[in-house]
Amino acid sequence: MEHSASKEVESIFQETNIMTIQTAAQLGLTVRLNKNFDEALTQVTAALKAEGFGVLTEIDVKETLKKKLDVDFRPYKILGACNPPLAYRALSAAPEVGLLLPCNVTVSFVEGNVTDVSLIDPLSMLGFINHPDLEPVAEEARARLDRVAKALQNN
Repeated sequence: MEHSASKEVESIFQETNIMTIQTAAQLGLTVRLNKNFDEALTQVTAALKAEGFGVLTEIDVKETLKKKLDVDFRPYKILGACNPPLAYRALSAAPEVGLLLPCNVTVSFVEGNVTDVSLIDPLSMLGFINHPDLEPVAEEARARLDRVAKALQNN
């Protein structure tokens, strides 16, 4: 019974091109784009910038796996997105939160001109660190990343 309800929710999200990541603890959300990988990567970087996030790191998973393991993998990048004012507030409140920074965003080839973009939910990371001063920072980061997801969906 639970499985069919989950499928129904998933299909509703697929109709709107926004899917939640279904895990024991919801980690974030995924936007399915009808764009090739490179176009999606460019679009997500621009949408992050519009919300004050810079990309500090870009891990090319496909290239790394080829080099280290000699295996083929689909185009997949992990972006380390940082909003400096939010990072400063979080680190000032609880320096150990640096272990959870920056916010990860993945860009993953699905097939043809279909690419998934997944964005971490900063509120989900509060389960790892119990500090009340971090909640408003995480809420603001989540609101900004939600706007990134909506911008991606609308383009």
